[in-house]
Amino acid sequence: MTDVIVINHPLVQDKLSIMRNKNTTSGVFRLLLNEVGQLLCYEATRDLATYQEHVVTPSGVAGDFPMVKSKEVAFVAILRAGAGMLDGALSLIPTASVGHIGLYRDPINYSIVEYYFKLPAEIDQKHVIILDPIIATGHSAVSSVSRLKEYNPKSITFLSLVVAPEGLSYFHSIHPDVKLYTAAIDQKLDARNYLVPGLGDAGDRMYGTA
Repeated sequence: MTDVIVINHPLVQDKLSIMRNKNTTSGVFRLLLNEVGQLLCYEATRDLATYQEHVVTPSGVAGDFPMVKSKEVAFVAILRAGAGMLDGALSLIPTASVGHIGLYRDPINYSIVEYYFKLPAEIDQKHVIILDPIIATGHSAVSSVSRLKEYNPKSITFLSLVVAPEGLSYFHSIHPDVKLYTAAIDQKLDARNYLVPGLGDAGDRMYGTA
């Protein structure tokens, strides 16, 4: 089964609670999405590989110190809401590569439609971290991971603010090898396949659209 890590840090939970509030403005929502994305990324990168870099400190002492192999990291944002987590992640690893996958759910049959797909060069030599604020039915998450696996990256990790039990179960069944980090596993999906309690449509709330 997929390794699911729920981040219960007080700052993460505080920011998520503000995002759940229907009265939170788009500007504040975007800011908090960026900040929570950064905090989730911090947790998800604990096991990144390092190497020893020879440096001289201001005191004149030379030594070998650990540095992250940042060029082996690639962030892939699922459009459009995943873009709201990207700056937070890049603030931690500015030299990471960036890719984008554009997906939307057909309103009639709920199938996933891909409209954009662009990955960094040499993706097979990178550890990929996928960014998407919400996993509802799980179909977008599964589709994005499936597409990335076609390019054989070194590893794939998925970051999502809130996930539905139904979507998590589906994700487990298709990609049990992908580690997933989230701030909350919500109660359920409603009749429209929206999370309960949820935080609404993350893309709409980011940009003030309906």
